[in-house]
Amino acid sequence: MTTQTNEPQAPSPRTLSAAHLWLLTAGGFFAFFVFGFVDNLKGPTLPALLRDLDFSYGQGGTILLSAYLGFIVATLLTGILADAAGNRVVLMIAGACLTVGLAAFSLVSAFWLLVAALFVVGLGLGSIEVGGNALIVDLHRGDRGRFLNLLAVFHGVGAFVVPLYAGLLLSAAFSWRQVYQLAIILAIGLLLFFLFVRYPRPARTGPGLSLRTLFTAGFTWRMGWYYLLVAVYVAAEIGFAAWIVEYLQQVKGFDIGLSSLYLSLFFAAIMVGRLAGSVFVERIGYIKLMLAVTVAAIVILSAGIFGPPELAFLLPLTGFFFSIMFPTATASASSLHVGNMGAILGVLFAFGGVGGAVGPWLIGVAADWVGIELAFALTIVFCAVTLVALLALRRMGAAERAG
Repeated sequence: MTTQTNEPQAPSPRTLSAAHLWLLTAGGFFAFFVFGFVDNLKGPTLPALLRDLDFSYGQGGTILLSAYLGFIVATLLTGILADAAGNRVVLMIAGACLTVGLAAFSLVSAFWLLVAALFVVGLGLGSIEVGGNALIVDLHRGDRGRFLNLLAVFHGVGAFVVPLYAGLLLSAAFSWRQVYQLAIILAIGLLLFFLFVRYPRPARTGPGLSLRTLFTAGFTWRMGWYYLLVAVYVAAEIGFAAWIVEYLQQVKGFDIGLSSLYLSLFFAAIMVGRLAGSVFVERIGYIKLMLAVTVAAIVILSAGIFGPPELAFLLPLTGFFFSIMFPTATASASSLHVGNMGAILGVLFAFGGVGGAVGPWLIGVAADWVGIELAFALTIVFCAVTLVALLALRRMGAAERAG
């Protein structure tokens, strides 16, 4: 695998003052707070939207799916753009897409216009995924695993806060449209931050984006295992979050209040896990740590799903073990030091988007055939495939070191 890099490089942290470096880092953290907030805004507002517009569950699902499609498109395109124009431009585009998409979604009523608006929102979310991660990788090259986990913490904070925000407004007789309109403030703030904060770039020293380098380095067996790893892990996390409330009510006999609390505890466990991961990930090693938490997640999920109701309290703890997977996988892949890493990370995140779209859908389809309990257990299957991918990556890493 070549280690030559031809893309224009972001400035070395040594060329930035300490204050400027931390200002840009704070911008990346804010971008991921907006990401977590907007990404999870649709869940608590969907029932009100369906009642207001008299849409079916199928139509609601299609509207949500459009955001994932936009996310996938954005991760593929903005990864290339990040290499060509820089992460600052990508994050400005993210703010613009979120502003336009949220505004349109809050104003239109026609089904296909809502689908198109949420697709634009998905473009913004995918742009944050690429631009935010790549920004942190550029700024903190020596301890990127720690800072990528901290970055993901802010996504978790946004995800944790938004149900409280939306629930408070909806209970105060605000409409779902007003909930989205107030969220536009965050999108505009993201756009303005990266519009005015300077992010210097050195003169180009090579030919820029090299498709030959991209395909040579980005489509190897090793990267293929990274793509599979991210896809099945995201399928497990998003599938878990999408179906745990229904599972707890139908199988464990929980009421809506307690089952919703378990979902909130899941997001809280993700935040705590990422904070802990930011401390230990560089000391333990990327692959070794991901192997350990994946095994723990399989054990916890198996006990919580198939055990008696008394063991259901284990399910939210899954978030603690899930928490470090995505940022640590990103750090591990980016540590390979190949060319056009921005575009390769875009492909990696696109596979994550595929997992996020397919995982919940597979669980829903399976529930119609075998019931929600066995269908929800697909999260264990996803984790098992994650384990296989990690073992393959560990074996490849060991072979490389031996060679």
